[in-house]
Amino acid sequence: MITRFKKVLSGVYLRNVGWMAGAELANRIIRLSGTVILARMFSPQDYGLMAIIYTMSDFANVFMLRGGIGAKIIQADEQDVKEVTNTAYWLNWIACGSICIIQCFIAWLIPYFSHDQHITLPLCVVALTYLGYPLFVIHLTLLERDNQFKAIAVCNIVISLVSNVLTAIFALRGMGIWAIACSIFLATPVWIILTWKYHPWRPPHRFTLEKRQEVLGFGSNLLLNDLLNRVRANVDYLIVGKYLGIEALGMYYFAFNAGSGITLNLLNTFMSPLYPYICAAKSNYSQFRQRYFSSLKKISIILVPLILVQASLSPIYVPIIFGKKWTPAIPVLILICLSVVPRIYAWASSLLLNAINKTRLSLYINIAATTIFIISIFAAVQGGIVWVAFAVFFNTLVVSFVSTFWTHRFALRKEHFLNSIN
Repeated sequence: MITRFKKVLSGVYLRNVGWMAGAELANRIIRLSGTVILARMFSPQDYGLMAIIYTMSDFANVFMLRGGIGAKIIQADEQDVKEVTNTAYWLNWIACGSICIIQCFIAWLIPYFSHDQHITLPLCVVALTYLGYPLFVIHLTLLERDNQFKAIAVCNIVISLVSNVLTAIFALRGMGIWAIACSIFLATPVWIILTWKYHPWRPPHRFTLEKRQEVLGFGSNLLLNDLLNRVRANVDYLIVGKYLGIEALGMYYFAFNAGSGITLNLLNTFMSPLYPYICAAKSNYSQFRQRYFSSLKKISIILVPLILVQASLSPIYVPIIFGKKWTPAIPVLILICLSVVPRIYAWASSLLLNAINKTRLSLYINIAATTIFIISIFAAVQGGIVWVAFAVFFNTLVVSFVSTFWTHRFALRKEHFLNSIN
């Protein structure tokens, strides 16, 4: 039994996961002090404003980070990597500049709808950081393609240390929501320095969009997928804030931040290496299938028990670590934490479709899932934040089961697999 368990926890994939898990453990230790400070220094109102900043950034990141364009760099054949990368670099500049302008425009409109002017300038400062993204996101993607997860782990640890120390210092000085905006702004140059240190790729001097059709053709479906994922990840915040108020949003957002914020980061630790790992075997059906299921097994063995332990212990650690004022958020935290378990398999099956060039099917599944999710949140919001959390859990459980079952039956049939890569 012990030998079998050791075998499950071995291999190239787990070594990459090991680096990411080590970085995540360090991040958790570093971020714990910052989270405790924010929980004790911020009111639910402040948490509500923080939710607005992170929600806006989350939507903006869809168009700038590695989900769509970056996935094509990872998936591209060796002879096409240089041209694809150069095209992706300039597309990132176009996207980042556009999103910066759009977010600033939205920030100036917010007071006309919410009568709260405290959020406008912080959102504009955060928007300026997007102009630095093209200078490091390509490097991060190439590190991922090259399976240099040790370098990625080091970058994540350093960024976590810098941003959380800055946030804690600014919060203790009474800067309120500016503590979040300033730490995000000041962390951007650190990303650039680190990624340029660990990868030799440098931006091209000549403007080129030579591979734009190939990059956008592959990435457009993934970009829409990522956008829909962000909608599902954030639309409940928008609905809760609109119908229940900023204070209720702050309580709800705290539950997410202290609950699924931890478990989703752990899940990302396992999923980030999974996509390049299975893509590397896309020319061999047996190896591809073996890599996918063995990785999924390893994720389940390690992650599911950790999620269940966190959910069960939350009534104990929340009032002790974060303060008794957050006790009403515990039922929400438990439900949201448990909703991460079915997301493991939905996320893995989505990567499976992407790896075999079935991004359009993944998009259709996402459209259906997002539509059902939004309807269920609107139906639950009048019952309060606990009912919203239950709707998130139940919806995720049912939709993930159906989509994963169908995807496995379709994508792992040999004839479909062979047709997709030819």
